[in-house]
This record gives sequence, structure tokens and C-alpha cells, in this order.
Amino acid sequence: MPQVDPVTTEVIRNAFISIASQMNNNLARSAYTPIIYEMKDCSVGLFNQNAELLGQAPGLPIFLGSLEAAINATTEHFGGPEIYRPGDVYAVNDSYLVGSHLNDVSVFSPIFYGGELVGFGATKAHWMDIGAKDPSQTNDATSIYEEGYRLGPTHLYREGRPETGVLQFITRNSRLPRSIWGDLHAQIAACRTGERQLGELMDRFGRATVEEAAEVVFEQCERLDREAVAAIADGTFVTEGQMDSWGPGGGPVYVRATVTVEGDEMVLDLDGSSPQTPGCMNCGFAQTVAAACLAYKLLINPEVPVTGGTFRNLRVLAPEASIFDAREPTACQYYFPHLGLMIDLFISALASGMPEKVVAAQPADPMNVLFVGKDPETGDPFVTGEATAVGWGAWSGGDGTNGMINYGGGDLKNIPVEVLESRYPIRVHQYAVSPDSGGRGRWRGGLGVVREYEVLADGVTLSTWFERTTTRAWGLFGGEPGGTTDAVITVDGESTPVLKVNRFPAPAGSRLRVVTGGGGGYGDPAERSEEDLRRDLIEGYTTVVPPGLDIDLGNGAGNGVAGNGTAGNGS
Repeated sequence: MPQVDPVTTEVIRNAFISIASQMNNNLARSAYTPIIYEMKDCSVGLFNQNAELLGQAPGLPIFLGSLEAAINATTEHFGGPEIYRPGDVYAVNDSYLVGSHLNDVSVFSPIFYGGELVGFGATKAHWMDIGAKDPSQTNDATSIYEEGYRLGPTHLYREGRPETGVLQFITRNSRLPRSIWGDLHAQIAACRTGERQLGELMDRFGRATVEEAAEVVFEQCERLDREAVAAIADGTFVTEGQMDSWGPGGGPVYVRATVTVEGDEMVLDLDGSSPQTPGCMNCGFAQTVAAACLAYKLLINPEVPVTGGTFRNLRVLAPEASIFDAREPTACQYYFPHLGLMIDLFISALASGMPEKVVAAQPADPMNVLFVGKDPETGDPFVTGEATAVGWGAWSGGDGTNGMINYGGGDLKNIPVEVLESRYPIRVHQYAVSPDSGGRGRWRGGLGVVREYEVLADGVTLSTWFERTTTRAWGLFGGEPGGTTDAVITVDGESTPVLKVNRFPAPAGSRLRVVTGGGGGYGDPAERSEEDLRRDLIEGYTTVVPPGLDIDLGNGAGNGVAGNGTAGNGS
């Protein structure tokens, strides 16, 4: 096999990423529900025949690290890669195999070239209803059997022919069959895009050259990772934190992270964390590995795209039957909160060894708001669902970003106000950053948001999940923690805290006000420049005038920054 030249290698490397981006675009364009085409609660990846990542598109990084788990679980279940045929499509959502909750369905198809298996196109997307005991999802489940139908490795299409009975089972057991059907086939269309375009790439360069270039890219990524880890001082670093509760009325959950650096290898050990909870704050081990990879990549060569050569020097350990390696029949609806805390702890554990690269903590939680009811005009059922933005932690050289989704969300966005109000009987009265929510420091933590909803129809119920009021987003190197989260609903003049509720009655006229936490500060607050303090006051990011600062606030300070935009990356 001739050695591929560097220019060709770079062209092929970027072609892999381009193919994944087109897969992602086609998924969003074809999807039926706003949670995919607006919020982008989905991810795609292009893999070689060994389920090693060739390219991925912006999406949920917490998904991207577990896509190969669906392929590997299916290959193992059916007895090896020889079981795949052109035109096959498979689905998996079992939390114990692929990690996250049952709503996140992995759909993938094998890719053949010249009659031989050369790769896979894979997708993962959130389906709005999969037959849980409550519409869409349930926050108070105590077993996975309450959370919806559970698919092990499952044939959806066999050599291009639909498995009609399986497809009918999937739609008949959903309250939103049309949406499920449409979103599933949008995922299949994305997989077919990857299949077609990888074939075209091999037509252009030849299969041997494409595969050789991939191996070169893998070797480069591994070498760069090992060099970066080797530059960190050897040692063992232990950090720990606490979640508020494992569900409505539940007790606290503890996370303990031990990070060991030895030469060019790194180990994350989660021993000492809570056993699997009686509620739904648990996840399968595949999702824990994905979250650990996310934390690692935040610090180690974040500018280099992830490939099959990344993470080869990272090992992840978790106790069996713990929140990080749940076993049947444990519920797994809220798989991310403890993973988000673990990511924060991982970063903080390495702060002393790489102070220029770490960020202060964020309230890494989904901050979910879910309204369920019937459209008053059509009588059709509706389900809304969104993850509310938070403030990110500050870093050496800059303030944290305001109104961003949590680490695991990546490219995920909340539903724009215009879409929410046009599709559902919901009105949004306020959408603004939350003044004073960013932790003080030489660099200030990012601000959380305020979002206030009014329900316009009777018969609506509310489910929420808000976290990190006990363990706030801490600061680093003298920075102060960010503000806390709050959620209150007012019904007929009576206000009730609703940090975690399931199917709470929300009749017409109810008002829900949520405030998300801000990120931690970085460095001594006394070292913040007068110019930055002045700007914070003028722009309404803070309402507190520091002693000795001479400034005329006029009428603008303390009002926040309101608007009907979408909070997401860079908002």
C-alpha cells in the first residue's frame, strides 16, 4: 500500500468532517419535531468498519462519545460484523448498553463499498414520546420499565426491506406516532447520506488511500494527546461534590472523582460515588465513558477534532451498580446531572497543573421544563421540552459566557420563544439574563437566565428538573461561586417551589418563573479592573456598585438584557 501524502491526508480528514456535517444537516431538515430541528437534540457520526470515529458534526458531545457503543453492542449481540448487509438499519436505546435515557434512540446503518463492509453511518436523537408512564418522559420513575419501550439491538430494515412489525410496535406504543415515524426516518436519511458520500470519497481517492489516511489521522491524534498529558505533572487528584436529590422528594447524591496522571496516561476513577439511586438519576457505563471523554477533551487538545485515535490514553473506572454504571431495573431518565458534576470535578482536579486551560464550574444540569396537554383548538396532544441555559465558568483571561447550554448539550439550544408560542398554548413573558448570578472574580462567571412562562389552556401539567442549589458552580483561584437556581409556579395567586416535580397541575393563567445559576468566577475579585466593573454595571450584569467606584448608572443598570432570542452556543 503506498504511503498517503500529507496534503491528501488533510483533504480526506476534512472530507470526513464534511460528510458528518451534511448528515447532521439532513437530519435536522427532515425531522418532524422542534426538539430536533430547532433544539438540535441529536448527533451524528461517521465510522470505519471497526466502529472507530472518522468524523462528527457539532451536536451533543454527550451523545457523540456513545454512538460507537450502539454499533459495538449490536455487532456483539448478533455475533460479529459478518451479520451486516447492505440496506440494513438498526436501532438501540437500552440505557444499560448505550448509556442515556430511553428517549435517546441510536439509529445506524452499515456502509458497503465494492461488496465489503467499510463503515457505519450513525445517529442519536431524542424522541418526544416512547410510551413511558407519563407523556414524553417521567421524572419520578423508580424502574426502567416505567420509562418507555426499551430496544436492544433491533433490526428496523433488513437489506432495504422494512421490518413492519417492529416499526408498528414503535409507533403504536407512542402518544406521538407521526412524530416518532418522521424523526426515525430523518435519522435513516442521515445514515444514507453518510453511506452515499463515503462511497463517493472512496471513488475519488480509492478505498486503500482513504483508509490509510484515516490511520494516519488516528496516529496523529493519539500522539498529540499523549504529548499533552505527558506535559502535566504526575500525581493523583481527588475532588468531590453533591447533587441536591435523585428526584422529587429524594435524598442527596454524591460524586467522587479521582484523576491520576502517570506519564502520558490518565485514569478517572469514580469509586466512592453514590450507589445507583432509587430514582431516575443514573446512567449506563457507556454514557459515563462519553462524559469522561468530554471532560478530557475540554482540556486536552480541544482544538483538534475527535477521531478514533483520541482517548486511547484515557481509562475510566466506575463501581458496578453505581450511579455511573447502573444495572437493571434501575431508572435512567436523568442520566446527565451527576455526569455534569463529574465533568466539573474532573476539570477542577487538574486546575493546579494546567491553570491556563481550566474553567471555573458551571451549574451543569439540564434545567428541563416540560409542559404536556392538549391543543385547545385541535384537541391534539402536545409536549414541549427544553433545556434552559446557564452561566459558564470564567477562565484565565476571560469572563464566563452568559446563557449557554450545559457541557453535555454542546450545540443544543432551547426552543425560540417564537416557535414555542406559535406551536403551543404557552406565552413567554420574560427571557433575560439574570443579574448578579455570575460568581465574582478577576474574571466574572457567566450569567444564568430568567425565563417566565404563562399557560394559556386548561388541562396542562408541568414537569421540571433543576439542580445544583447545594453544590453551586464554584470559583477557581479565589473566584466566588455563581448564583443558585430557582423555579416557582404561581397558580391562583399561590406560589409553589418546583425545582423537581412530575405532572404538576398548571391550569390556564399559571405562571412559571425559572432562574438558572451562573458560573463561578476565576481569580481574586479585588483584581477585577475598574473598566470591567463599570461595564458590568452599565450593561446590567450586576446591580452592586463596588465601594469607591464613581459611576452614574442612569436608568439602565440592573435591568438585565431581555429579549426573545435563543440561548445556545455563543448567545
